[in-house]
Amino acid sequence: MPAAPKETLETLLKLLGIPGTVEEHQMEDGLLLDVDTEESGRLIGRQGQTLSDLQYITNRLLFQQDPTSPKVMVDISGYRAQAREALVKKAKEAAEKVRRWGDVVELEPLSAFDRRIIHQALKNDPSIETHSVEVEGTEKKAILLRPKH
Repeated sequence: MPAAPKETLETLLKLLGIPGTVEEHQMEDGLLLDVDTEESGRLIGRQGQTLSDLQYITNRLLFQQDPTSPKVMVDISGYRAQAREALVKKAKEAAEKVRRWGDVVELEPLSAFDRRIIHQALKNDPSIETHSVEVEGTEKKAILLRPKH
């Protein structure tokens, strides 16, 4: 049976007792499920952690139904889009500091999802290179920006 991403997330929200509607949008690398709800704060959680967990669970359920199902990104009332814009802005400001002063700039520890956004935002910058580095004593990694030689 093929997986039904929208219906799976709607069922999950119902089981959580959170009313809302789900819109499905095709993306080049999968599917975006955007949830519109009055309880967006509860679903997003601290620094988007609950949202990340909801996305993980949704993808696991879909994969169990159909291992060939496309990867799904879950967003709540446009939260990820706003967070992405903020990350890209932060990356560009850090790159400007590297260009101006020639120093290495280290961004705070970020999730793999957020680090990918930063790397993508700066990949075509001819004067900056980015590297993910482990932060001692944690599972997370930070990004170092340095001048390209």
